[in-house]
Amino acid sequence: MSEEALVFIVDDDDAVRDSLGQLMQAAGLPCQLFESAEDFLEAYRPGQPGCLVLDLNMPDMSGDELQNELIRLNIQIPIIFLTAFGDIPTTVRVIKAGAIDFLTKPIPSKVLLTRIEAVLQQQSLVLEQNKCNCIITLTARELEVMYLVITGQSNKQIARHLGISHRTVEVHRARVMEKTGASNLVDLVRICSEYEISCNSVN
Repeated sequence: MSEEALVFIVDDDDAVRDSLGQLMQAAGLPCQLFESAEDFLEAYRPGQPGCLVLDLNMPDMSGDELQNELIRLNIQIPIIFLTAFGDIPTTVRVIKAGAIDFLTKPIPSKVLLTRIEAVLQQQSLVLEQNKCNCIITLTARELEVMYLVITGQSNKQIARHLGISHRTVEVHRARVMEKTGASNLVDLVRICSEYEISCNSVN
């Protein structure tokens, strides 16, 4: 996944929401602002990398109700609760449910940014590891086909080069796309490039 990570801010208080948005902008962190949990659910695309900064007490659907709904939908996104009305039982409940942190307003900007940046960095490391894992699952033949594909060779050219049938190349190519999660050739080239960079850094 190479999409840009976003900070999703959900808070029904206009002043708080706008202030947080300005803070993210000043820190160079792309963000999206939502005044309700329902608006966030409608707009969020599962798999979009980022971090959810979530108010607790909101009308209609509260922050912890949104957390429960995300769990029900099997949507995994790091959540930092940010609220003016926190108590120990609620804190324990949302942390046990998987929240990364539970912060109380007002909070120093530097502290909040440090928490968010740490979450985004950890998420980036996990995503990079997942990319390595998807490449590792490829067979030796699938790797051969993949590298020939990203050089721009057609299926027929690859078949001749490897001494296999055109149909076999199609099967291997389909498996490569499925295992790497690439949707097209450009996507596959990007994934291969990012994999090589990340693995070189590890090695």
